[in-house]
Amino acid sequence: MTPTCYSRPAFQSRVVPVIVLSDPAHAVPLAHALLEGGIDVMEITLRSDAALASIEAVAKAVPQMHLGAGTVTRVTEVQRVIDAGASFALSPGCTDALVDAVKAAKLPFIPGVMTPGEVMHRREQGFSLMKLFPAQQAGGLGMLKALGAPIPDVMFCPTGGVSPENLKDFLKLPNVAMAGGSWLTPAEALAAGDWKKITQLAKEAMVIAAG
Repeated sequence: MTPTCYSRPAFQSRVVPVIVLSDPAHAVPLAHALLEGGIDVMEITLRSDAALASIEAVAKAVPQMHLGAGTVTRVTEVQRVIDAGASFALSPGCTDALVDAVKAAKLPFIPGVMTPGEVMHRREQGFSLMKLFPAQQAGGLGMLKALGAPIPDVMFCPTGGVSPENLKDFLKLPNVAMAGGSWLTPAEALAAGDWKKITQLAKEAMVIAAG
């Protein structure tokens, strides 16, 4: 696996929880709840002040979890997520400066794309796995099917509008490696510390993915 170009990450789950944490104390029990449900990957997004501390907590306490930093949109964030312990990063979009930064840092990275032109540009930079975001607004299943014909050597992780209702349809597409969503870690379950609920949601998602 090269730092920026890979067709399949090391984790086994084809379902990627997209997580916003407001309390770092929730990070470790959340990681254990997801693992119990069969999901071995987390995308902790940089959408809150608790994100870096949450990444650091999971990296130290749950090393078996494949830990990604999401919503990495600035060059200055690249080293911060590495220092916190993230093993890869994702972005809703991408700039050439951000590509230069992750390459220099040798950080595995899944760039966000929305159009065929963006897909082709990132492919030229060495990426073969990209995040289609926001997936539904970008055309959803229809867009992924359309991209698969002229650009068959690129795989996608659609996020944004993915749900239990359409997860199976996304994962059936030959150019979808995995799909991400926030429904796996609802805010009310996090606030209540309802880890059994999150484990159940993870198990249900894994059943869908296996089907």
